[in-house]
Amino acid sequence: MPRSLVVDPPMTDAELEAFCGRNDLAQVERTSEGVIRMNPLACMDAACANSEISGRLFNWWIKHEYGGVVGSCAGFYLPDGSMLSPDAAYLLPKTQKQITRDKRRGFLPVCPDFVIELLSESDSLANIQKKMELWISNGVQLGWLIDPYQKRVFIYEPGVEVSAFAGKILEGHGPVKGFNLDLAKIWRYYED
Repeated sequence: MPRSLVVDPPMTDAELEAFCGRNDLAQVERTSEGVIRMNPLACMDAACANSEISGRLFNWWIKHEYGGVVGSCAGFYLPDGSMLSPDAAYLLPKTQKQITRDKRRGFLPVCPDFVIELLSESDSLANIQKKMELWISNGVQLGWLIDPYQKRVFIYEPGVEVSAFAGKILEGHGPVKGFNLDLAKIWRYYED
């Protein structure tokens, strides 16, 4: 499978959504320049870790049902023209209210307030770090890039230097105040 396609002229949003529907064995994203990037489906370790992450975020949300949580199958049209898909995301109520009923049928025309990306074997740390920078430049308030191979998390926020966390419990703040992620629950999927 090719990792990227340059389509001239670039795909419209409708063409992109149709393309994604025909290529459901890959995660498809679009850069602001219109380049289509594809990643294969996750291996067992990453799939289990992704489920763990989404489940923990959903369990935090269910305590207050404030805003909304989406998993890795969601795509977001961002202000710069790109379409990105996080491993997990949270939308504050004010963001969620911007999505009218007719706009829920395709990729979401908003930027999430919080995103989590999990580094997979099929991607490079440098590529996912660039993706995190795109999330932040498009309006994400807090982002976590989880590197299970080095057992660390990079924390992204607008106007703040990226920091690395290597502790046990990652504590959310800002849009996800009160959400804590026990990293041992993630690391266990990568142990022999």
